[in-house]
This record gives sequence, C-alpha cells and structure tokens, in this order.
Amino acid sequence: MSEIQKLIKGFKRFQANYFGEDRKLFEQLREGQSPATMVIACSDSRVDPAILLDCQPGDLFMVRNVANLVPPYEQGAGLHGVSTALEFGVCVLGVRHLIVLGHSSCGGIRALMQGIPAGTRGEFITGWVNIAARAKERILAEMPDALPEKQCCACEKASILVSLENLLTFPWIRERVERGVLTLHGWYFNIDNGELVAYDAKRGHFAPLHIDHIDS
Repeated sequence: MSEIQKLIKGFKRFQANYFGEDRKLFEQLREGQSPATMVIACSDSRVDPAILLDCQPGDLFMVRNVANLVPPYEQGAGLHGVSTALEFGVCVLGVRHLIVLGHSSCGGIRALMQGIPAGTRGEFITGWVNIAARAKERILAEMPDALPEKQCCACEKASILVSLENLLTFPWIRERVERGVLTLHGWYFNIDNGELVAYDAKRGHFAPLHIDHIDS
C-alpha cells in the first residue's frame, strides 16, 4: 500500500465514523467551533495532540510548529502565524486553557543545542529555534559537563518555560490570566516511556500529570 493510499483509507474510516449513521458531532460542528482548550505543539509526526489526548474533532484549537515555540509579542510588519492563531484562539474563540506541549527527542531543540544537521541550509530553522536561546544558555550554564542528550532533554523542558513566559508578553493573554479566565499549562510528553508530565510552578519542576490535581 502506498503512503497516499494509506491516507485515503484513513479518510474513509474517518468519514464512516463521523458521517455515517451517527452524524451528531459534525451536525453540531457545522454551526461553528467552541473549543475550551488551545494547544501549541510540535510539528513532529510522532506527537499529535489529538491522538495523545484522545480528542474528537472540535475539542482542540491547535498550532503546530518546530519545537512548539511561542515568539514574544511583537507589533508591526511581518507574518505572525503563531501570534495570529493565539489572537484567534484567545480573543475570538475564548479558550479557557492554553497548553504548550513539548516532547522528548525533539529535532528542533537538538538543532538549537547542537546545530542543524549537515547538509541542511538552515535558512529558517536556525532563526526560529533561537526563540528558545535563553533556555539553551540556562542549560549550558547549569549542566556544562552533562552528556549532550541530557542537555537536550533538559532544554526541551526549559524551552516550554520560555514559551510560557513569552505568552505573558501578549497583553490580552496576560490580562485574561490575571482575571482567572485563562490558565496556562506546560506539558511534556516522553516518547520513550509514554509519560506525560506537567510543570508545577509552585514547586518549580515537572511532575506526572493526574486528573485529580488539575483545575477544570
């Protein structure tokens, strides 16, 4: 079976599931979307938030980019793809939760820490991953003698914190967080063992995610 045939067969299953006898979900979604949660995730093919979190269409408003990064708030010229999605999700859809979802073995963070792979032009990659440059600086200062893989793993988590900090540079995000109508989350998925951990700001570290300690 070719790659495209696999995709077409997958669509047929989706079509049968959602447009077969039970069409209730898409009859509702036809009227519009109202997701409570927005996820900023990596473009990595192994880390699809809807699959990881077992969500249905309409549950998540998503942005995916290399290394799940959020740039700081900027005005003026330029094409601000992530910022536009944030504005739409927060100001138009009124999401109540905003999750930055990082993961292990991230190629974008490896490019930040070790440089882009040989033979890659890096026309856009280098500038983009440098959004998390202060995460790299912090890890190299704290773990100068650690193995490169350990440094990359630590930077994957540290870069989530950078994105959370950058989210608060958007005035309309900060205002909603301060009013208590929007909550920011930093989550990290470990591909090796399937564990999902969340950043605990009070304790200053990542801890296993449990339903009973997450506010609705």
